[in-house]
Amino acid sequence: MMYDFNADDIFEIAEQLEKNGAQFYRTAADAVSDEKAKDLLSGLAAMEDDHEKTFSEMRTELTNLEKQQTVFDPTGEAAQYLKALADTRVFFEKKIDTSSLKAILKDAVTAEKDSIVFYLGMREAVPEKMGKERLDSIIKEEMAHIKLLSNKLAALK
Repeated sequence: MMYDFNADDIFEIAEQLEKNGAQFYRTAADAVSDEKAKDLLSGLAAMEDDHEKTFSEMRTELTNLEKQQTVFDPTGEAAQYLKALADTRVFFEKKIDTSSLKAILKDAVTAEKDSIVFYLGMREAVPEKMGKERLDSIIKEEMAHIKLLSNKLAALK
């Protein structure tokens, strides 16, 4: 069954993805011994925490229409579907290759790219009147993550 989602649904998932990202970086930081790498990864985790707060604040600014449910869903199946996607497709729990900072950052870039693909797909599932354009701000944030990570990766070469 295909659902239409509203911006509130997507911001809720964006917050979860940021939590997952922060956990990814904290797990990686705990696994490396190099202090500079630990500091970088801890800083990236803190950045994800900040982005979660940003998305939470943006979510509070949504209009009632942008929060309105799009379908009758008494069992919460649509929300469960989105949560499953967030938890399995982007920054999902997996064995992190901590053999090098380069490997960790490559995994992070891949996860950020996956998040953009996720949001672009979800953007098509949010009707215009339900806050479709609001997803652009999430996508821009994720693109900024890729730029930052790519710069860090390039500096390692």
